[in-house]
Amino acid sequence: MLCPFCSTHETKVIDSRLVAEGQQVRRRRECASCKERFTTFEGAELVMPRVIKRDGSREPFNEDKLRAGLQRALEKRPVSTEHIERCILSIKSTLRATGERELQSNYLGNLIMDALKSLDQVAYVRFASVYRSFQDIKEFGEEIAKLNEPE
Repeated sequence: MLCPFCSTHETKVIDSRLVAEGQQVRRRRECASCKERFTTFEGAELVMPRVIKRDGSREPFNEDKLRAGLQRALEKRPVSTEHIERCILSIKSTLRATGERELQSNYLGNLIMDALKSLDQVAYVRFASVYRSFQDIKEFGEEIAKLNEPE
């Protein structure tokens, strides 16, 4: 592993532990040359399906885009980063479990809305208002009323 401080190739692992519910390995490393310490994360690289957008264009699944959307919806809400990361892992697992190479963006959007509904109802309504392009207050009210309905 290349040292980020002095670019030496000689580093040693000081400590390793599982993180993200066993999905990643966190390693503390020390440079043999400059003695600086740093952390690396190792995880399996899994192929995610491509997303077919509403306009028909296709793009690779983007975890950063998913995270940004969730964080935007959950801004100033009492939800921990750990819960958000668990939610992201769950959504990614569900997408991979389909076995499909390509998925419609509305499938992904509905997965996100379902996750947000159980995580934080205010964030759910925020996300739904943008995702479904609410035009007036009546649509907000209808979505809020759906939250009170038993599933």
